[in-house]
Amino acid sequence: MNDENSVRIKVEGEFACFTRPDLKVERMTYPCMTPSAARGVLDCILWKPEFTWHVKRIIVLKPVKFASFKRNEINLKQGTNPIYVDEVNDKGKPKYRAQRNSIVLKDVAYIIEASIHQATSPVKNPTKKYIEMFNRRTRKGQCWRRPYLGTREFAAEFSLPEESDFENRIKEDIPIGSMFLDMWYDEKGIPIPKFFYDVSVKQGILDCSKDYEQILTSNHLRKVIAEYPHQLICEFNQAEEIEKEDLS
Repeated sequence: MNDENSVRIKVEGEFACFTRPDLKVERMTYPCMTPSAARGVLDCILWKPEFTWHVKRIIVLKPVKFASFKRNEINLKQGTNPIYVDEVNDKGKPKYRAQRNSIVLKDVAYIIEASIHQATSPVKNPTKKYIEMFNRRTRKGQCWRRPYLGTREFAAEFSLPEESDFENRIKEDIPIGSMFLDMWYDEKGIPIPKFFYDVSVKQGILDCSKDYEQILTSNHLRKVIAEYPHQLICEFNQAEEIEKEDLS
């Protein structure tokens, strides 16, 4: 898949944890990156409200290796009131902090293949424009926020892949069963988790192109962006456009 409307990006890291939702108390990772995690990496590098990423394939470049260790986690979600992790109860035990075991992936590398989906194809903002913008940002190492592999503490390194990287993928099949695909939003903007079944990595390739098409019909009601960060994003985009014109 090397057409002009598609992108390829190589991501790698020391650890990764793509948590299975059925084993959430003590984290257990899928043996491969999930489509939602791949979409999250792409959004970290380039996000625009007028398009969505269509994840097509995830190519596994390194053999699957697991590691186990314990991590300190918080029992509650962080809210408006700060949580003091060192606070203890009347028995002298941590009140909010818990130590849980995690089964994670070690020494991972993937190639994500995806395309841009637009409900309409305006002349001013064609798909090719965003493809070139994404490749330029990836080449320079630019991102809105640091991409990560499943959880934020497992940061990802990213780059444009070489042609030889595809040939160096693993040549084995990995049965997975059911896998979390992504969140789908109904007409009221209520998130609904979507899964795909009888999943397996075949000769190092996870094909999710057909299953991911339903996610493109999502009605995600986006929150209003505050004026100040919105202004910063607009100025950054304008600077990119000027730089592109200067290069051409």
